Amino acid sequence: MALNDILGTAASGLAAAQAGLKAVSNNIANVGVAGYARERVNLSTSVLAGNVSGVSVGEFERVADRFLEATVYRRAGDYGKTEVTSSYLDRLQSLLGEPGAKSGLPARLDAISSAAISMTGSQSSAQTSAVFTGTVVDAISSMQQITRDVDGLRADVESEVGYSVDKINTLLKRIYDLNGTVSQATGLGRNASGAADQRMSAIEELSGMLSVNVRDQPDGRVIIETTSGQMLLDSRVRQLDYPNKGAGIGNSQITYPDISIRFADKNGTMGALSGEKIESSAVGGKLGGLLDLRDRALPSFSEQLGVVFSGLSEALNAVSNENTAMPPPSSLTGRQTGLVASDRLGFTGKATFAVAQANGTLVAKTEVDFDALGPAATVSDMVNAINSGLGGAATASFTNGVLSFAASGAGNGVAIAQSTANPSARAGVGVSQYFGMNDLIRSDSNSLVPTGFNATDPHGFTTGQTAQIVLRDASGLALTSYTLQPTTGGTMGDIVTQLSGSPLGNFGAFSLDSRGRIRFDPVGGLSGATLSMASDSTDRFGSGRTFSALSGLSGLNSGLDVAKVRNEVVNSPGSLPLGRLDTSAAVGAKALGAGDTRGATAFVEKLGSTLDLGKDGVVSVGRFSTQLLGRAGLEASQAQGRYDDANARKSDAVNRRDSYSGVNIDEELSQMVVLQNSYSASARVMSTAAEMYDTLLQMVR
Repeated sequence: MALNDILGTAASGLAAAQAGLKAVSNNIANVGVAGYARERVNLSTSVLAGNVSGVSVGEFERVADRFLEATVYRRAGDYGKTEVTSSYLDRLQSLLGEPGAKSGLPARLDAISSAAISMTGSQSSAQTSAVFTGTVVDAISSMQQITRDVDGLRADVESEVGYSVDKINTLLKRIYDLNGTVSQATGLGRNASGAADQRMSAIEELSGMLSVNVRDQPDGRVIIETTSGQMLLDSRVRQLDYPNKGAGIGNSQITYPDISIRFADKNGTMGALSGEKIESSAVGGKLGGLLDLRDRALPSFSEQLGVVFSGLSEALNAVSNENTAMPPPSSLTGRQTGLVASDRLGFTGKATFAVAQANGTLVAKTEVDFDALGPAATVSDMVNAINSGLGGAATASFTNGVLSFAASGAGNGVAIAQSTANPSARAGVGVSQYFGMNDLIRSDSNSLVPTGFNATDPHGFTTGQTAQIVLRDASGLALTSYTLQPTTGGTMGDIVTQLSGSPLGNFGAFSLDSRGRIRFDPVGGLSGATLSMASDSTDRFGSGRTFSALSGLSGLNSGLDVAKVRNEVVNSPGSLPLGRLDTSAAVGAKALGAGDTRGATAFVEKLGSTLDLGKDGVVSVGRFSTQLLGRAGLEASQAQGRYDDANARKSDAVNRRDSYSGVNIDEELSQMVVLQNSYSASARVMSTAAEMYDTLLQMVR
């Protein structure tokens, strides 16, 4: 080998050692830096004219495993979803209070039963009646406060959805820019480690926001799409477009718009729609968790809370309407029923309408036999029967959907009682309860009883009125929606037929149950699917009662938001209906007496009995509320467990990635010693070659 070749080989060895030392020093300088992948020098044998001529020093390259990095991305998506879900469900738990706490909903419902028991043992004093009324007020206020708190949580979730969309857009734009930097450096054969490290960190952060698949390209770029298939980044960047990100952010709404995906220019300015959307929690990551909370978990809790209220109000109103205060009130005014005078009456059995003096002496009474009135009887027929039977001692009237019953003589009062042997019933409730004559609980937005409609009853809506219904699966994904458009003169059966023939009918069956509620039974593979009303402009015969309130499709329309204990009872606890009219008493005899506690006993029995809650089964109110809060606690506990598991899996994936590509200070220091020795060896070769040159020159001289 010629001396020049020796010198060239030694010089290349020096250059290789210097490059290696530079890489080692750079690695040591970045030890502990998150997302930094160590560098190494790309060395190859230099061959000239078929002969080895030293070492060729290439560009630095990242030491990274794309499969380990892909695992981190997947684990980050699971972590982001479970973290936000656990956080909000924990907040929901804190709002509900500790299990067994006196301020908890089950405890408040138990307090109603305890107060009712107290009334049975104290001859129904005004004081115990006031305590009972107060516990009912407290229970309703507690449910309303919980509903407002859940709405507040949902508004917070919606705010985070907007912030998350902004963050995702920023990350997509950054990754797109880094893609260009890496691709350019790769094409020029230059080191792209710094930009690649920054891109990896950005992708890891993005994968925590929504689950993504990342594919490497030959030119150094990456393509990113969601795990559910929506493209986010290829040769063009996309941006998420969410209408609520501005003015609507932070508001709790019935439904929310989809998140559209748009093409964007290099500055991030949005352009045309890509045709793809993010519609549900299937997108994964933090955004998926937020969508699941907003569209499924929190509305489901509110809906079930509405069912608790519906059961409580039905139970308490059933008892209060079977009884009367002592002395009896001079008049009873019902609530809005949504009916008109020409509507089918639909009652069976018997009920007594009576007039009594303040001391309980019966002035007049009439027993209305609804079976005798016939199946074609109307509400007007019932009113006429009452007035005819009482002969002017009291007057019943039905105006604008409200039934009124008032005594004619001064000092007299009115009472309504069920027949003991054959009580009146429509949709499973008595005539007084159906019309709300002596309700304990009232709501201006709901009748608080099932309608009892059958398929031939007119629906009462007019052409042009609409109700938009959205069907979501158990994950909160909007499967389809349908805008119900009733036509003037149609029947409830027509509405059921229309719903069954709509896109909603592809996912389940619609029917009218025995209490007049519209039922939706999803197909077997859609267990947990729910219907919600996105909007509703319907109005039955101008009564103010909408399809949402009358259909019973969702507990979100239970009337809880504006419910309250009737003012007369709150202002005068002694007017609580605890006495029962003796329907067998003759006119002129005592039909009511002071100290009657049968109503208090009935409250105790009714609160402990089961109720037909429709799709939620036949169960007592107390048990259902306990199950509801227990289920909320279980979901929070399970969410925390899933979060702990996801956190452990993500940490393991990060550790595996970093153990392969991260900087180990001991390894780098040992490599530095090797490179220093290599540098010294190359330097000695050069020194020896220099001495040989000197010797040759001396020989020539």
